[in-house]
Amino acid sequence: MVGRSSGSIPKITNIKLTLDRFERNPILTPDGSRRWETKAVFNPAAIYENGKVHLLYRALGESDVSVLGYASSVDGLHISERLDKPAYIPREPFEGVNPSHPYIPEPTGIYVSGGGGMGGCEDPRMTRIDDRVYMTYVAYDGYSHPRVALSSIHIDDFLAHRWNWKKPVLISPPYIVDKNACILPEKINGKYVIFHRVFPDILIDLVDNLDFDGKTKFIVGQYKIPTRVLSSDWDSLKVGCGPPPIKTKEGWLLIYQAVGVSDRSRYKIGAMLLDLKDPTKVLARTRNPILEPSAVYENEGLKYGVVYPCGAVIINDRLFVYYGGADMVVCVATTKLNRFMENLVTNHKEIKPVSIPVQPRIAEEVIPSVQASCIKCGRMREIKNPRRVILNNMRHTVQGVCPWCGGKLSRFIKSNEKKQRKKKNKQ
Repeated sequence: MVGRSSGSIPKITNIKLTLDRFERNPILTPDGSRRWETKAVFNPAAIYENGKVHLLYRALGESDVSVLGYASSVDGLHISERLDKPAYIPREPFEGVNPSHPYIPEPTGIYVSGGGGMGGCEDPRMTRIDDRVYMTYVAYDGYSHPRVALSSIHIDDFLAHRWNWKKPVLISPPYIVDKNACILPEKINGKYVIFHRVFPDILIDLVDNLDFDGKTKFIVGQYKIPTRVLSSDWDSLKVGCGPPPIKTKEGWLLIYQAVGVSDRSRYKIGAMLLDLKDPTKVLARTRNPILEPSAVYENEGLKYGVVYPCGAVIINDRLFVYYGGADMVVCVATTKLNRFMENLVTNHKEIKPVSIPVQPRIAEEVIPSVQASCIKCGRMREIKNPRRVILNNMRHTVQGVCPWCGGKLSRFIKSNEKKQRKKKNKQ
């Protein structure tokens, strides 16, 4: 269904393309009365159903475990309902669940994911397809690579707040940091279209079905939308999808987040227009951000200088974009869709809308046998249950336990990528 009515649109030139912040932002803030969301609420997914905007937002509380809360709004701006309990909580080991202590991940994390380092379910996106709501999110166990997970729920259960979510499954391969996943709300040539991000690009996969098993079938990145080339561009360092693309008469409207080489500490929001019949092709792309982190609530929180979109809806020809401010609060910005689309098409058209195929990425193998010095034993021991872990400074380590005393073992290693680069240089 096209997201707005047709009609004559006045030509727009030399008008800056922007979103307008709601004057009463933030619309959701942490709630000190609920232990699961005392510290932060941010990065909300959104769908518009039965005359309401339904939000699933990421929440952090006393345990620092990311769970998902629910809120709704009739007008898209003011919150009319907010549930006392989470709508979705970690249930699987890949979400950080320790079988001995349910819903509390083991505090062994070094790789700190955005806005909380104890694991859980992060940064959801929602798409309704037929009678189900599909939710993609980042599953993080507290120490290994964040990966894309998928769950779904019947639309009737969702609207009634019966949280009968389907058992979640990982859809991205191991040993690769993969985030920002969303699903196009309709098939293209009989294929489901999945967007996701492996640094630094937006990747796109076309799949026959959404029946992933978490073991043999994964998204690999068949096409990509790259960062811009010039270091002076606002989206030259990394780009990632925001909400699932919205269908309009001109094409699929994709709201995205990006960071530039010249401004590495700040996340900004832009927009793209994708081809209706081939969403791997970019028809238009904003040359400047449509929203930058300039408000106080976008610069005072767990991560300053961040506007991070995960949800968007259209109500009466107005676009509502929901985003996290500073990894702390939920905000909304809006614009008149007619004028926004006309400006995007007229002033930000891409010269060559080319679909870029890429070579599928292959996950690195876990190191099968590595020794490290055990402080308790005072001897070199082979690391038991080794895992490859990337530290904040991007150095690679193998971590595990001592087979004799059970103490933690860790050893720095060289990444395969560095070895491959050296080999290529020699050739």
